[in-house]
Amino acid sequence: MTHMIYSFVDFINPTTLPGAVVYAVVFLGLAFLAGRLVHMLVRRSMKRASDPTGFSFVDQFLQVVIFIVLAILYAQLVPPLRSLGTALLASAGIASIVIGLAAQSTLGNLIAGFALLLYRPFRVGDQVQLMTPRGIMTAKIETLMLGYTLLRDAENNQIIVPNSLMANIVIIRINQKPLAP
Repeated sequence: MTHMIYSFVDFINPTTLPGAVVYAVVFLGLAFLAGRLVHMLVRRSMKRASDPTGFSFVDQFLQVVIFIVLAILYAQLVPPLRSLGTALLASAGIASIVIGLAAQSTLGNLIAGFALLLYRPFRVGDQVQLMTPRGIMTAKIETLMLGYTLLRDAENNQIIVPNSLMANIVIIRINQKPLAP
């Protein structure tokens, strides 16, 4: 039975297994640290803002972007993953079509979430009326997330509406707060 003895250089060289593992841990740690920092900055900004509607949305989006960017950087640093990435990139066109078709409603919800955030037809805290499977309901906008809008009715029931639906239905704002431009 042979034992592998690694030197310090092996742990800082991304072409070796120990080096790739060390860099994976470092990049994962950086992603968590950057995600936490973004989360704290968004929460701090939200305390000063008069309309917190988009902050949780931006927080989630930026954290996803951080992990994706650091994963790409890691793959470029480790040579065996770089060649795998090149092979995967060659089939990305077909994969994107398949994923796009499979995730059509999810992508629609995501894009509608961006539109709701951009056009701001309502804010967190607004009282609205909308048609649900139970009929016309009055509810308060609780949260606007990447894919869904969460509302709360008078009986404290949570109503979860896909953003693609929120962007395409008639919603009556009951409160009289003026919308920001």
